[in-house]
Amino acid sequence: MKHPVLLLLFSSLFILSSCTKNGDDSDDDLVGNWVRSEDFRGDPRSEAVSFVLGNKAYVGTGLFATNGQYSTEFYRLDLDLGYWEKIPDFPGEMRRGAVAFTANGKAYVACGFNGPANKLLNDVWEYDPVQNTWTAKNPFPGVARRNAVAFTVNDKGYIATGYNTSALSDCWEYNATDDSWTEKASIRGRKRSQAVAFVVAGKAYICSGNNNGEALNDLQLFDPVANKWTDLRKLTNVSDETYDDDYANIARYGAVSFTVGNKAYLATGRAGSLISDTWEYEPSTDLWTKKTSFEGTAREGATGFSLKDRAFVLTGRSGSEIFDNMFEFRPFEEQNDDDNN
Repeated sequence: MKHPVLLLLFSSLFILSSCTKNGDDSDDDLVGNWVRSEDFRGDPRSEAVSFVLGNKAYVGTGLFATNGQYSTEFYRLDLDLGYWEKIPDFPGEMRRGAVAFTANGKAYVACGFNGPANKLLNDVWEYDPVQNTWTAKNPFPGVARRNAVAFTVNDKGYIATGYNTSALSDCWEYNATDDSWTEKASIRGRKRSQAVAFVVAGKAYICSGNNNGEALNDLQLFDPVANKWTDLRKLTNVSDETYDDDYANIARYGAVSFTVGNKAYLATGRAGSLISDTWEYEPSTDLWTKKTSFEGTAREGATGFSLKDRAFVLTGRSGSEIFDNMFEFRPFEEQNDDDNN
């Protein structure tokens, strides 16, 4: 004799199991592969800066792992040859939480915090890759700051947000041709530090950041011609529509962003606790898609860059542990657990 109650229980368990599997947001169902890459040659560090000139990436400054010292060392990555080469030390004061941008074939490093001197900075230094030299430029005219964001649009550099005695919202444009600064429209909404910025198809975006210990849930688009900021969709589930139902752990601070093609990516960082979730942003639809989580140790204060349509995340810290490892993210590959050994 069949037992209807047992059959019903079995059927319910089967349905529950099927729903759980289909709705499972584990990395087994996600796309994107993190691959261990060449370790950063310098000492482990956090809150370093990075920039790309031509077909090479550069990483320098930051907080050393040893004795809490601040670094002025800079290294250059030749991706074709697969090695890091030391270049002349950064000649300004030691610092962490600085920013970098590029313009007219040169790079600029600005602002930051000199911990041993307990000093916020507003100096600006130009790096010439042809001469392999550093030159002091006109200081940043806004208040000295750390943990700002920087980006480049149409060969003009921009520095925005950051922290002085409180979070900031101002934005400044740098013209490398005449070494001049111009204040632009401040970002909308709340002031912030430790945000991220990225540029896709000639448009700049500032994402999330820290305000009084809270990870902000906004994304803003900057039009430098109109000198206008526009609020885009929120990073959390706040609408009555379905597109944001699964949004979680996008809002964060102390993270890294990078671009591959016409899409942007957000990885690492903190929102109360450290975050490994990786998200992909599609500017044409203003939508986010979850990707395979960062496969290194969860961290904040890392740096990242894109070079030859390849994306890299390196350095950073987790508590007192500071890193010198580097990972490449391949957004369109399936995850492979065997390539990080």
